[in-house]
Amino acid sequence: MTNLRVGAVLVGLVVAAAVLSFLWTPYDPLLVDPTARLTGPGAAHWLGTDVFGRDVASQLLVGARTTLFVGVVAVGIAAVLGTPLGILAGMLPGWLGGILMRVNDLLLAFPALLLAVMFGAVYGASTLTAMIAIGIATVPSFARIARAGTLRVMSTEYVLAARAANRHPPAIAGRHVLPNIGGLLLVQASVSFAIAVLAEAALSFLGFGTRPPTPTWGRMLQESQQVLYAHPALALWPGLAIGIAVLGFNLLGDGLRDRLDPRLADAR
Repeated sequence: MTNLRVGAVLVGLVVAAAVLSFLWTPYDPLLVDPTARLTGPGAAHWLGTDVFGRDVASQLLVGARTTLFVGVVAVGIAAVLGTPLGILAGMLPGWLGGILMRVNDLLLAFPALLLAVMFGAVYGASTLTAMIAIGIATVPSFARIARAGTLRVMSTEYVLAARAANRHPPAIAGRHVLPNIGGLLLVQASVSFAIAVLAEAALSFLGFGTRPPTPTWGRMLQESQQVLYAHPALALWPGLAIGIAVLGFNLLGDGLRDRLDPRLADAR
């Protein structure tokens, strides 16, 4: 429960920052003020300004919005594609399900960053290509979790009774399999969200993610490299934000796993 609570608090901070950015920011995050370049934290700019004179706090708030948007879409793509694939592989007899999983394993050879670089080279770097690349790269994880859960559910008595009664496979999948693996998929979604946050930051840092001037935490890190030794705080704030988001979603996933896994519940 401690992991669940701490993770929920950290994720709540990130979500609150993203929601707040729609309603209010201290300054326009895109406002360039050459006269206020590289000012330290103070009453005017709480976290200081960057190399272009933009307010760091405002960019952090808007960056949370970008990060969550990419994560939600990427994890959604992975869940929508990976879950049916895993359920189908778990319900098909013998070698047919094995063939599907071997195809799924081939996708594991393409990390999200490599896939995004390929997409960026072909279609141009953008938020859309980053989301699609991260989503496709995460499909195998959902497929594996869904297949493992499906195999466990398919061996239960109520599913065997449904099959003996000639219930159609889609009906069995919708009524018995999916509700019983929902907890596993929820945990996987939380962990995958943490991976998506890191991947989005890395892509923006390398220039293959969201295009400027839209603020992202990864681009804030990249721009801070120009004056890293003289103004290390410019890298500290986005790095801290990424760390909080990743730690929060990982702890949330661990807490959900502990809460939803009946074997761990019996141990407690």
